Amino acid sequence: MDPFDGSSVTETLRRISAELGCSPTSADVAAYLDKHDKLRHLREHFLVPKIADLPPSDPSLVDGTKECIYLVGNSLGLQPKKARQYLEEELEKWAKTGVHGHTGGSRPWAWAENNIEELMANVVGKRRCTLNISIFVFILQLSFYKPTAARHKILLEDKAFPSDHYAVESQIQLRGFDPQQSMLLLKARPGEETLRTEDILEVIEKEGESIAVVMLSGVQYYTGQLFNMAAITEAGQRKGCYVGFDCAHAAGNAQLKLHDWGVDFACWCSYKYLNSGAGGLGAAFIHEKHKDTIKPALMGWWGHNLDTRFQMSNVLDLQPGVSGFRLSNQPILLVCPLQASLEVLQTMQALRRKSVLLTGYLEYLIQQYYTKDPAQPHKPHVSIITPSDPQQRGCQLSLCFSIHIQKVFQELEKRGVACDMREPSVLRIAPVPLYNSFSDVHRFVETLGHALAASS
Repeated sequence: MDPFDGSSVTETLRRISAELGCSPTSADVAAYLDKHDKLRHLREHFLVPKIADLPPSDPSLVDGTKECIYLVGNSLGLQPKKARQYLEEELEKWAKTGVHGHTGGSRPWAWAENNIEELMANVVGKRRCTLNISIFVFILQLSFYKPTAARHKILLEDKAFPSDHYAVESQIQLRGFDPQQSMLLLKARPGEETLRTEDILEVIEKEGESIAVVMLSGVQYYTGQLFNMAAITEAGQRKGCYVGFDCAHAAGNAQLKLHDWGVDFACWCSYKYLNSGAGGLGAAFIHEKHKDTIKPALMGWWGHNLDTRFQMSNVLDLQPGVSGFRLSNQPILLVCPLQASLEVLQTMQALRRKSVLLTGYLEYLIQQYYTKDPAQPHKPHVSIITPSDPQQRGCQLSLCFSIHIQKVFQELEKRGVACDMREPSVLRIAPVPLYNSFSDVHRFVETLGHALAASS
């Protein structure tokens, strides 16, 4: 049988366990899934740390020679093996050719981003350019946010990532408006953790004529909710709003079709699911329908047409569309690891299919082992605040605990689990289909049991 045929997770596990003659929670099921995973070879392109190399690990509790359980790709992806090779190539070129490296070699520094432009397009659905993501949040809003007395609000989620929240607040203040009046914050219903699509659309319908820009996450960093970007874009534009997304937690995680959805603009970082290393390049998208109408509010000479850029006339020959938003050439030492990763990450449809099963498997095991048991009210239990619908999430599950989360987190780290804690009460677990296995997930769930016992 093909476990990746699109059947429900429960049905898939039932069939496999029946074939193997074991429980669906058995490690044999994880091994079966790994054996039939046609993408399992992609893990070989990445370096998985050994447990002993992780600073918080405790050698008295776990075998340090084993690979760690790395479920934190939503904070920092693993290092591609080719990253070192590409970096060394550029260091060698710099040493031997000096300034000639700007125009020579397989990765000329002066237009290094051209090597990765098409690779990135395969991930998000259209052309992009690169820069720091926080800078792009500002630059894009400077160009798209044109407030008037009647239309001055920016719509964002109540618990947006701080960099987005601060950027929106700053933009409003720069234009002479009051954030208390112009920041329109979307809040979940009382007793709920995630936003309902119908509630988002209702706010846009009701407030749309006063909203200048809708600026939401693609995937919400805290809850792991994947927003319906197509529906939100259509609703916002119908009311005359520009619609943009911060796709930092969506790029390389969910299937994106920014151009087909008609999204006005988007930006994202590359050090999470795109594995470019800490502080790696960010990227931006502007729909081609704006190529002749939306101009960068801040001009940089790298936005000048390449054919005439070095004539140094100081008469701007602006490239159309998103290319005109470039400020300067890209740092080659940051381009190298991103290129190494993007060369591997070219199967988003297949990766997404695996991701649905991989995260669904994690959800299934947690529910089997750690759901609240009325018969044992004092037993530690886990709840999942990420939507259960695979269409409303990426690979991340956000877990809440009945006991103090800090202690659980520490006990997991001692046992070789690399994961991510977010205040006030969430542990973010992200099995990345590019390099995580079903056995990783099974090991994590077993290890979580030991951590809960040690924390009680």
